[in-house]
Amino acid sequence: MHENGTGEESIDRPLTIALVVDTVGNQGNGTSNSALQWAAELERQGHHVRLVGIGAPEYPARVNKVPLVSWVASKQLMQFAQPSDTLFRTAFRGVDVVHVYMPFKFGRHAAKVARQMGIPVTAGFHLQPENVLYSAGPLRHIPGISGFLYWLFKHWLYKRIDHIHVPTEMTASLLRSHGYQAKLHVISNGYSPVYTPKPPAESSEDPDAASPVPFRIIASGRLAREKDQITLIKAVSMSRHAADIQLVIAGTGPLKHYLKFRAGRLLARKADIGFHKHADMPELLRSGDLFVHCSIADIESVSVIEAMACGLVPVIAASELSAASQFALLDESLFPVRDAALLARRIDWWIAHQRERVAWGARYAQNTKEHYSVEASVHKFVDMEREAIEE
Repeated sequence: MHENGTGEESIDRPLTIALVVDTVGNQGNGTSNSALQWAAELERQGHHVRLVGIGAPEYPARVNKVPLVSWVASKQLMQFAQPSDTLFRTAFRGVDVVHVYMPFKFGRHAAKVARQMGIPVTAGFHLQPENVLYSAGPLRHIPGISGFLYWLFKHWLYKRIDHIHVPTEMTASLLRSHGYQAKLHVISNGYSPVYTPKPPAESSEDPDAASPVPFRIIASGRLAREKDQITLIKAVSMSRHAADIQLVIAGTGPLKHYLKFRAGRLLARKADIGFHKHADMPELLRSGDLFVHCSIADIESVSVIEAMACGLVPVIAASELSAASQFALLDESLFPVRDAALLARRIDWWIAHQRERVAWGARYAQNTKEHYSVEASVHKFVDMEREAIEE
């Protein structure tokens, strides 16, 4: 069994944690962003982190090219890592616990090597089968395919894991309904402290003044079918204020050219659709007037948390496969998924109600700070890791 000294010592001392992520050094991918943020925060809280994966500074993995699948994944800024016994044994020597992010070959092999070394293994559930299926074209229409993927992920990795990190209660419910037996720890992925509202001097908009022109609406996320950005483009074109709206959709993905084409045909003002560097996102969000999130399937929607932290009021699609609607603090922040006409009405309401938008923006920022900071999330994550080590 993995030795941690005395029981007393193992409760309080800093931990050494290996985080196994297929793609580490790629800040356009949500899972990579989260892993890097958590690694930095774990170190700040006094723990030691070893990142293991493609692009990791000390324990880099080679790329595993999977025919066709790798091509689709690369469109989402994701690569698969090549398992290596030597890499894992070197990276895991002396660690207290190994945490695996993805149920693919790299993560599965990492878990196997860790067990052989007597090291406890925990895992995160960050890849919703519904998200996979929306990238899989006609395959997603096969009856029972989503349930099959839940079973496959369980069979591949999660049935041998006793403690699983899930970002939302929605994810926990989905896993329980598909027969996952592990202890599920609901912990938000959280947001980085660089996401803050505008300083008061900049944000002291006169509540009674007319809304800014152009009125800037921001969306953020992979340009993929399940994110449903096309509904936002249609809604902006249907708005009473269409001529005064500037749309920014920050992201990259397989639908980039399609969305640019449709926006070019439908919108009065040229839309900005494409990749924005992770480091530039806080400033971009602070430049916005409203944040819209149309996603059909989402495991947590960190982009919404980041926008709220910057003081943006969100308007979020209510979908049974998306956890994002949990963030709405009032009805005007919700619309039925895929309903462009109702989304257009929500946009018009917020444009017409400048005073409410300023007040609710401040309220969203405060609520986010209290509940979703990466600092609070990492504290809970460490508690989970200690529980796994104790057992």
